[in-house]
Amino acid sequence: MNAKAFSMALITIIIWGSAFAAIRASLQGGYDAGHLVLVRYLIASAIFVLFAFCPGIKFRLPRKGDVIRIIMLGWIGISVYHIGVTFGMKTISAGTAGMLIGAAPIFTAIIAVMILKERLSTVGWLGLGIGFSGIICIKLGAAGPNLDFSVGTFFVLISALATSFFFVFQKQLLARYTALELTAYLTWAGTIPFFIFTPGLSTSLQNASMEAHLSALFVGIFPAAIAYVTWAIALSAGKASSVTSMMYLEPAIAVIVAWIWLSEWPTTLSLIGGLIALSGVIIINVLGKNTQNETREVA
Repeated sequence: MNAKAFSMALITIIIWGSAFAAIRASLQGGYDAGHLVLVRYLIASAIFVLFAFCPGIKFRLPRKGDVIRIIMLGWIGISVYHIGVTFGMKTISAGTAGMLIGAAPIFTAIIAVMILKERLSTVGWLGLGIGFSGIICIKLGAAGPNLDFSVGTFFVLISALATSFFFVFQKQLLARYTALELTAYLTWAGTIPFFIFTPGLSTSLQNASMEAHLSALFVGIFPAAIAYVTWAIALSAGKASSVTSMMYLEPAIAVIVAWIWLSEWPTTLSLIGGLIALSGVIIINVLGKNTQNETREVA
């Protein structure tokens, strides 16, 4: 990975890793989950509108053939992802949510095999098995001693699957649009479904604490706007697989920030599951690919 792709991806992961604690702080401070996703993406959309009218920045209109794809990707990668994460974190900790999202490269590998027809070596399939066992451990750890399974884990896992689709298909569009253009279009498209949460918004805003408002402002400006641009720049500058591998760092950042900010610490079983899932991801993306390269060289 070149220096530009690495630096942009690292900045993105640090911002995204801190987002889980900020979302949790907003929810604990009085925001309804639906109102939070609406507010943060109204902020992010407004930022991109300002960019669009900024002197010296030109936005090209999307091609007709790309409009439906951009709308669908926006709904999947923005709408579904953020609804899943935000509603999921009503019942699970920020660190646990971060570890579950950190499993996204596992789903990315499956999508690449099923849709892009990429081949996965025996070592890669082993990594998938290990990764899923890690996810099960994280889920069991989040369930607590009574194994009271929280719907929040399912919501966050749906988000991990959604963001995997988003990463796989976003790369193709970056060949035709700048990172800023594409991120703006995806953000505007993804914001539209959030308007279903408009009822009761004013009451939620009045009842929320100052910390909740500041946290909502943070997730609207940085994780929802700036980080998606830096991620798109990283994807356009480097290979998707290499850039996506930087997500290995996100769970660790999420856990550390949640511990410092919210005094939350995942259960021991969840932490063990996170390490197992991380091992599976590394096996898929590193050892599995090395095995494939060796096989091609022999052939």
